[in-house]
Amino acid sequence: MAEITPATLEKLRTFDTPTICNLVELFEVRPRNVGYMDSRIKCCFPEMAPLVGFAAPATFRSNHPPRSGDVYVGLDGQVERFSELSGPPIVVFQDLDDPPVAATFGEVMCTVYQAFGAVGLITSGAGRDLDQVRAIGFPVFTNGVICAHAYSHTEMVHVPVRVGGVTIYPNDLLHGDVNGVSTIPHDIAAELADIGDEFMAAETIVLEAMRAGQPTVKMLKEARAESQAKINELRRRVTRAK
Repeated sequence: MAEITPATLEKLRTFDTPTICNLVELFEVRPRNVGYMDSRIKCCFPEMAPLVGFAAPATFRSNHPPRSGDVYVGLDGQVERFSELSGPPIVVFQDLDDPPVAATFGEVMCTVYQAFGAVGLITSGAGRDLDQVRAIGFPVFTNGVICAHAYSHTEMVHVPVRVGGVTIYPNDLLHGDVNGVSTIPHDIAAELADIGDEFMAAETIVLEAMRAGQPTVKMLKEARAESQAKINELRRRVTRAK
């Protein structure tokens, strides 16, 4: 598996998630209709910067009591396994109750995760304490909000989970913002980060043409042709390198 440096992660944070999805498409490493979470997974704090890190997946239930312990059973073992990841953890929960019965997380859990280096949380279930979680600057993505924790407990950690229509494995590289969450294949992450500015500059050609006075259809066609030519050259460059 390719090493992903802190510099690469920092560069990826400068792009929004739709741009990340467009860049992944250039490499032709997967079908265009896979690899990103569906509309059930929503960003709770749209004002926060893009979330970038490595998946720390776990499964969760709240409709019946855990076999032993309290609602935080499994938390110690979960954070212990953060050290197995390639970089900053993103906690990813699959809520096994359908529909969700209670909140997957609250202020206490997010504070613990953040203290152990996690940079955010994604759940197919619900959350709570959103004002408090926003105050500590911890990005979260959920399928809703529920005020109680019921019998919340983590069942399994560091296992594949299914969230937002995507199977997430331990150490998957994730990128998320107000637009949603996408995975990034490890093998293309560094090159993807390197070409991101060029791709955005190519898209800007059309935007600038449309914002410059009175646009015409001829101007649009010319701008689109110039933009697409530059994007096609990027595509040829990255696919030749495969």
